[in-house]
Amino acid sequence: MSKHPDAVLVRRGYEAFSKGDLETLSTLFTADAIHHVPGSNPLSGHHKGREAVMDLYRRLGEETKGTLQIELHAVLADGRGHVMSFHTARADRGDRGIEVQEGLFFTIVGGKITDIDQCTQDIDEEDAFWS
Repeated sequence: MSKHPDAVLVRRGYEAFSKGDLETLSTLFTADAIHHVPGSNPLSGHHKGREAVMDLYRRLGEETKGTLQIELHAVLADGRGHVMSFHTARADRGDRGIEVQEGLFFTIVGGKITDIDQCTQDIDEEDAFWS
């Protein structure tokens, strides 16, 4: 496990997210942070600003009625303010379930997350699940 401060920051974020601790999670982001979500579904797009990012995370919990689980596989840091993470996301929504591999590319400035680009194993499956 990497001890680089950027990797530690991302792991702290995963831990807070998994616990539903959005208060702690929000402290890890800059005020102008952006989370980019791929696809063509109601959650897709550029969630700009810390509050918009936290609203996205709240909505993930609400839409899945708390069933969303993230299994973290790896966190990789480059030592220059970039971190990549890889995880499996599992959730139920209505009569649908999903299990998909995802990756996040973080940009970190001054010990805070400024940008997250989200990638997925299957955009079509995610669009169907969230639509």
